[in-house]
Amino acid sequence: MGSGEMWIPVSKPMGYVMREQRLVFVLVGISIATAFFSARPWWSQSPNHHVREVAADSFPTQSAHRVAYQVHSGSSMGHVSAGGRIPLGLKKKGLRIVVTGGAGFVGSHLVDRLIQRGDSVIVIDNFFTGRKENLIHHYGNPRFELIRHDVVEPILLEVDQIYHLACPASPVHYKFNPTSVLGTMNMLGLAKRVGARFLLTSTSEVYGDPLQHPQVETYWGNVNPIGVRSCYDEGKRTAETLTMDYHRGLGVEVRIARIFNTYGPRMCIDDGRVVSNFVAQALRKEPLTVYGDGLQTRSFQYVSDLVEGLMRLMDGEHIGPFNLGNPGEFTMLELAQVVQETIDTNARIEYRPNTEDDPHKRKPDISKAKELLGWEPAVSLREGLPLMVSNFRQRLFGDDPTRNKQTMRKHIYT
Repeated sequence: MGSGEMWIPVSKPMGYVMREQRLVFVLVGISIATAFFSARPWWSQSPNHHVREVAADSFPTQSAHRVAYQVHSGSSMGHVSAGGRIPLGLKKKGLRIVVTGGAGFVGSHLVDRLIQRGDSVIVIDNFFTGRKENLIHHYGNPRFELIRHDVVEPILLEVDQIYHLACPASPVHYKFNPTSVLGTMNMLGLAKRVGARFLLTSTSEVYGDPLQHPQVETYWGNVNPIGVRSCYDEGKRTAETLTMDYHRGLGVEVRIARIFNTYGPRMCIDDGRVVSNFVAQALRKEPLTVYGDGLQTRSFQYVSDLVEGLMRLMDGEHIGPFNLGNPGEFTMLELAQVVQETIDTNARIEYRPNTEDDPHKRKPDISKAKELLGWEPAVSLREGLPLMVSNFRQRLFGDDPTRNKQTMRKHIYT
């Protein structure tokens, strides 16, 4: 083979490279690749990074079967991923939380707090007592979802936590539509399937007409199983039983809160509960209706205190049950007097026959919540009641309802 024959195979590729500026593109490509691989790769670790594996149970807001990795760096970035830089799509996100009954009085305030701290919230509500107006300020927020659904029917969702509040809480409503047991069973089933932590909002009514005062969590109660209030009292007692059975038998992470009388903005105005009754009657210049002799006692906590207690319970390590209430005790006559002082000193009191199975005394012992949750109420009745009155006054005598409807239509359709 001559030298001319050897030159032909070499000259053809070289000619191809030299034509149409291909050599320039080759050199540019080499330069980019060199710069990329000379830089520190995202998966490498510098000597001052220390990676440690953290057990899931040290993160109270996550399910126990999950494992988190945390990196401590000397840089100003603080906590970063195990690789130094956070890969796209793997940045830390808030929890995904379901709140059943989230359009209701307590539920909507809980949703506000969860959204505020950065969680994504799915509200499930059938609007039997809940109101869309309680959540309208979250419409359009990408971390908020609202599903019209009754928890007596199953639902499938992927979530980290379930706050189960869906159950009518006033005698007017729960006698008409008792849902404690079926709704709790379905939500426990969801928690089991997806490995979510489940919080049951039980009630002080599990103590019935108590023979122990104040009530501690170890007291078993004094409940009439066939009385007019038993659908709620026994329904919640059964819900607690189901919750503990799912925990012991199926390993579901659960929490139980026993809620005492709660008041505040967004309460149903005509739901038959004593605080809302008195406030609405005083604002309407109607007599304050006191049932019986008015010497039966209750304790009243402001809604923000309750929400704080629920979140501490959910994010803590203790199952409960925990009493969540204000140990300040008032007779119905004393409550009527506070309402008179706040709204109308001339409001008169009208006595009516007492209702069946009405508890004579109700006061929580919150020693357990103080010790294990670090929680106790901060808002007194005389501080919180004016805030509720302001909300009721606006809803009863506020803007022209026609204009409100037009505003809502504009918000929905634009």
